[in-house]
Amino acid sequence: MADRARMGIVVGGGPAPGINAVIGAAAIRALVDDVEVVGILDGFEWLMKRDATHVLPLTTEQVSRIHFRGGSYLRTSRANPTSKPDDLRATLATLSELGLSMLVTIGGDDTAFTAMKVQEAAAGRIRVVHVPKTIDNDLDLPPHIDTFGYQTARHVGVEIVKNLMVDANTTSRWYYAVAMGRKAGHLALGIGKAAGATLTLIPEEFPDPHVPLRAVIDTLVGAYFKRLAMGRHDGVAVIAEGLALKIEPRDLAGIEGIEVDDHGNPRLAEINLAEILKREVQRALKREFGLKVTIVHKDIGYELRSADPVPFDMEYARDLGYCAAKYLLQGGQGVMVSLQGGHFVPIPFERLVDPATGRTRVRLVDVASTRYAIARRYMIRLRRDDFEPGSDLPEIARAAGMTVERFRERFEYLVGWELPPLVLRGPEA
Repeated sequence: MADRARMGIVVGGGPAPGINAVIGAAAIRALVDDVEVVGILDGFEWLMKRDATHVLPLTTEQVSRIHFRGGSYLRTSRANPTSKPDDLRATLATLSELGLSMLVTIGGDDTAFTAMKVQEAAAGRIRVVHVPKTIDNDLDLPPHIDTFGYQTARHVGVEIVKNLMVDANTTSRWYYAVAMGRKAGHLALGIGKAAGATLTLIPEEFPDPHVPLRAVIDTLVGAYFKRLAMGRHDGVAVIAEGLALKIEPRDLAGIEGIEVDDHGNPRLAEINLAEILKREVQRALKREFGLKVTIVHKDIGYELRSADPVPFDMEYARDLGYCAAKYLLQGGQGVMVSLQGGHFVPIPFERLVDPATGRTRVRLVDVASTRYAIARRYMIRLRRDDFEPGSDLPEIARAAGMTVERFRERFEYLVGWELPPLVLRGPEA
């Protein structure tokens, strides 16, 4: 009797709600076809070390109900086998030692790149399919297709921000809530817009390669005075962590000891963006305006990424896991799986790569979209029309203890990053 085919499942990168749903669905679909399924523990960490012992044979009984829970049944890590040729060779050798002919990878853009490189290096010996996972929602999918885990993370994030908004109003203070999103502001915008936060700051709103820290501080200070002119001493700003990478490096020169991960990315957790913004805004308000303001900084990230998935992500992730296994069982390989309009759409690995960088493409927030324009319109922050005749600028300037002319001179430059106002055109346009 011929040896049974074997499929491996590995999870890379940070956690996201729905990982277990992918693992369970992929394993069950393969087991139905009498294919052995091996769960690889801790991402690529042990594979890179030629250690084939950190694996877990999966059965239907083990995985049939894991889709309800957050986290990763197989755990995960950010170990990167593509950083060194020896690590990639060791990974392939370990996969071969495990007798795997098929591999399902689950992860974000870095893991997608790893999947592509493993597929290339295996040269047909191991067929690889990738399932896109990230609460950042920044993988290169069509604009209307979310990555699994995003909707759950947004849901949990909104609940947190709702509570912060009530506390802010009750205690007359501000909160700066920093949400995950290394390269894109999808999660911060999704949370801020749904919750109705005072304002949201994302890196995409600044098109220049780098933005002065002063502009970010002044945006928050301007929002404070506009809010104050409305009779409110409270507010909640939701800020994408990736804004830290957008700020002019010279302005962050005082921050030492920032580490990088195995993919060469700065560990944003080492850049305490919320603390920096809180300190600098308080300093500006005290130094320039003689105001002492209570600001509380809050990072919302780890509370989101291992939450139990909402039903949307449970179903969505199970469908993706099924498609990944089914595609491999049919002889497919070298794609990222997606569901678009309820239909399976395989995206070849080569289409994921940006020729300019050689890395996987990242989907950014489209700041020219109607969705973003609506979000900006509901934010309480300085706008172009605040500086036009007949506006409330006198009240805002009075709240800052400044003349209109001085306030204009100090803050009007901020609207230089503002896009033209939204115009909704009918079918006759």
